[in-house]
Amino acid sequence: MKQTILVAAFALCASLAATAATNTIASPDGRLTVTIADEAGRISYSVAYDGKPMIARSALGLKANIGDFSAGLTQLKADTGTIEKTYTMANAKASRIDYRARRLDVTYTNAKKQLMTVTFCVANNDVAFRYSFPQQGETACMVVEGEATAFRLPAQATAFISPQADPMIGWKRTKPSYEEVYSADAPLTAPSQYGRGYVFPALFRVGNDGWVLLSETGTDGSYPGCHLSDYTPDSGYSIAFPMPGEANGFGSATASMALPGSTPWRTITVGATLKPMVETTVQYDVVEQKYAPSESYRPGRYTWSWLIWQDRATKYAEQVQFIDLAAAMGYEYTLVDGLWDKQIGRKKIEELSRYAQQKGVSLLLWYNSNGNQNDAPQGPKNCMNTSVARKKEMAWMKSIGVKGIKVDFFGSDKQHTMQLYEDILSDANDYGLQVIFHGCTLPRGWERMYPNFVSSEAVLASENVYFSETHAKREAFDLTLHPFCRNAVASMDWGGTIMNRRMSRDNKSRHPRHTTDVFEMAAAIVNQSFIQCIALQPNNLAELPQMELDWLRRVPTAWDETRFIDGYPGRYVVLARRHGDAWHVAGLNATAEPMELKLSLPMLAGREVTVMTDKPAARPAMAEPQQGRAKVGKGGSLKVTIQPSGGLIIE
Repeated sequence: MKQTILVAAFALCASLAATAATNTIASPDGRLTVTIADEAGRISYSVAYDGKPMIARSALGLKANIGDFSAGLTQLKADTGTIEKTYTMANAKASRIDYRARRLDVTYTNAKKQLMTVTFCVANNDVAFRYSFPQQGETACMVVEGEATAFRLPAQATAFISPQADPMIGWKRTKPSYEEVYSADAPLTAPSQYGRGYVFPALFRVGNDGWVLLSETGTDGSYPGCHLSDYTPDSGYSIAFPMPGEANGFGSATASMALPGSTPWRTITVGATLKPMVETTVQYDVVEQKYAPSESYRPGRYTWSWLIWQDRATKYAEQVQFIDLAAAMGYEYTLVDGLWDKQIGRKKIEELSRYAQQKGVSLLLWYNSNGNQNDAPQGPKNCMNTSVARKKEMAWMKSIGVKGIKVDFFGSDKQHTMQLYEDILSDANDYGLQVIFHGCTLPRGWERMYPNFVSSEAVLASENVYFSETHAKREAFDLTLHPFCRNAVASMDWGGTIMNRRMSRDNKSRHPRHTTDVFEMAAAIVNQSFIQCIALQPNNLAELPQMELDWLRRVPTAWDETRFIDGYPGRYVVLARRHGDAWHVAGLNATAEPMELKLSLPMLAGREVTVMTDKPAARPAMAEPQQGRAKVGKGGSLKVTIQPSGGLIIE
């Protein structure tokens, strides 16, 4: 990794800084500006793009048990600098990232003469900011009791947003788990479903002026995961801490911070179009890798019995079928889901792992994250929540050739839970294990911070397509929304490209899928995760057209570059992702009508490409795929049609 940071390119005059009430910083291209104001001891910021307001004047600051850092503040100094760095990643939307930004550090003193520095990093379409605190005299720690930090949108903005759930509700009291329904183009002032506000990320359309994407990054065991309050016109959304009732009431809902220390980064991505929302890397730009990978972690695809066959299939003979399926498809992994400890047993898991390795397949094993903070009954339990148990379990997994774990049912954003995520990841790296989280919080920069982190669910995912036809009917909406928000800020384990036409083991009963085969296949490109679930069933090998099986055998999951082509959240999306020298273009249509598009594909200009779409059909799940050749124009133009709830693949 090459990294050059040019800090303190120049400093503002000390005498001017001491009396200045306003500081302004612009992005390298000058189009994005952030203004930090000090009015009667209360500090605020605003964000504009091309001169148009994107974040109206919004509060900054926080309150701690040692002092108030939200009022009575006086600016001491302001320093500016430039950040230039290049880094590489294997497990995100791009493999080589060049980050160029301007940096502003404004230091304030409060009424007790205690110090706080607010840092803003401003790139061409991204803002990241955080608070930092030195040791305050002999005081070397503090508790952050709440933040004043707010985000006030222009009045014409509408929201694409998901509510925060009440604590200890849902199945076996496992919420909150970031698995609520997203609203589209909702009024800012619409009350949240539970009265608890909204989770990150949150996407906003600012009328015809552009788009704003809010999130946070860099959260680890030193701070809780935060979310947004409900919206008020006067103050906007404010940062909200976890609810005291989360995790069965265990653990503090506030933030305990050692000094010197910093909060996580709050991020704001802005643009005139949706392109910066989809392509942003700010979640990784402002964090650093915490430890080196213990080995070269392998991307790939996994088969998974549970999605359609459910709990009763976590048995030896059934798992052999899914290992054989993975081997037939050339897939790298098979995930053995919950209850394997009782329904298969440890000795037989060792045998199953040996069998998989003989087939060129590695096992991933499911674990319950805890045993005392919700009622989820599936085991193995109490294997991941303490260091002693974790290391013993991970040493055993390494000895039998297991390559990864899926850990489920966290149900809290409290600081101790964030520490548990970090501890699991760090220990797993020591034993060469990759990690997927389910029933969990949003990942916040974790792909860069923890190189063995793969992805998290943190979304109303594919299991709900199985559970109810209502959610099956929503699938197209959901998967055309998440590229602009949830999957834009972090890897997402949606949990399956579903090729069964009905949600049953016999593929004849229960409710149908409401998308086409090509939609499901294209979703394997649109959904970004370093290890991707291709939820084939053994029956699919005999049922699917050969062209579909051939494509599913070679779909990549590691990407070197991502480009937004076209789309609107919840209606349609077209993305291009590059793997090595090959571009893979995927489109999804969530509407009830055929969609004719004229795509701009400069990366394929003048080339002859293969185009896979769906034939028109009375019902999307019954649509047959069709494949042909087309010539992309010299300027990169190509006309396509995507069928209702259908897909598009161009290669």
